[in-house]
Amino acid sequence: MRDEKKGVSKNVILLGIVSFLNDVSGEMVIPILPLFIESLGGAGLAVGLIGGLRDSLSAILRVFAGYWSDRSGKRKPFVFFGYLSSAFLKLLLAFSKIWQHILVFASLERIGKGLRAAPRDAIIADSMPKRRGGAFGIHRAMDTSGGILGSILVFLLFWFLHLDLREIIFAAGIIGLFSLLPLHFVKERPRQPRDIKLNIGLKGLSSSLRLFIFVSVVFSLANFSYMFFILRAKDCLQGRLSLGVPLLLYVLFNVFYALFAIPFGNLSDRLGRKKVLLFGYFLFSLTCLGFALANSLKAFLFLFPLYGLVYA
Repeated sequence: MRDEKKGVSKNVILLGIVSFLNDVSGEMVIPILPLFIESLGGAGLAVGLIGGLRDSLSAILRVFAGYWSDRSGKRKPFVFFGYLSSAFLKLLLAFSKIWQHILVFASLERIGKGLRAAPRDAIIADSMPKRRGGAFGIHRAMDTSGGILGSILVFLLFWFLHLDLREIIFAAGIIGLFSLLPLHFVKERPRQPRDIKLNIGLKGLSSSLRLFIFVSVVFSLANFSYMFFILRAKDCLQGRLSLGVPLLLYVLFNVFYALFAIPFGNLSDRLGRKKVLLFGYFLFSLTCLGFALANSLKAFLFLFPLYGLVYA
């Protein structure tokens, strides 16, 4: 493995393919997860609990996984077991009988993301140290493409092939297992184990960073899971459309997110990240208000793209 001056590192391409397939798998599950929870008797409390626990476990473990991989000097095993656990738990998720099963399997599935994210990014950075921006840009493009394809695929499987929710989730797990194949050929640079300590306190942080963390925490406390938006759209429709249309609306969300992520990133470079971030928070508040008041398909056709802009 080497950092190629004119070409693209083999590792970056391979990890991009891994992320592409894994995101196809993940985005097949994400839009139907709230529908699956509701079909097994889970109400709003269950949806909120599952959504919050999934995000929390992933975020917390990401910090520790990066520390453990740096300390051990090995990164690929963390990446492998992260992707493997996500795929395996999707398969188990398909066999859930009550919403509490979803709580366990869906939450543990996100642990896989927390386990693999930081070590994977470190391998990408090491593979093209002089052109890290380009490396991560390529990886993000493949990752996002997989997400869009997955959200389209779940609609096609449901609407045209008439697969039920369990069958779609099981198919997603199989695709997740296939994402492990390119990972076998990834070569990481030999690294010596390091005796480092994990410091997760706020003591050494600047006042501006502390303020940012505080604002982010407050925003997270008021943040809605995407699952509530999908269920809101479902409740305002009838018949088979109540399941099919929310899946298409989620595709719309993904497309707008992919189209505007880079432009908004460039905008933050010109105007400043603080202004763009504050505008994003304000836009999200308007989006939540819109979903609370919406009761027609036309409204959702406007709100889901707007939600994509918020994410971008």
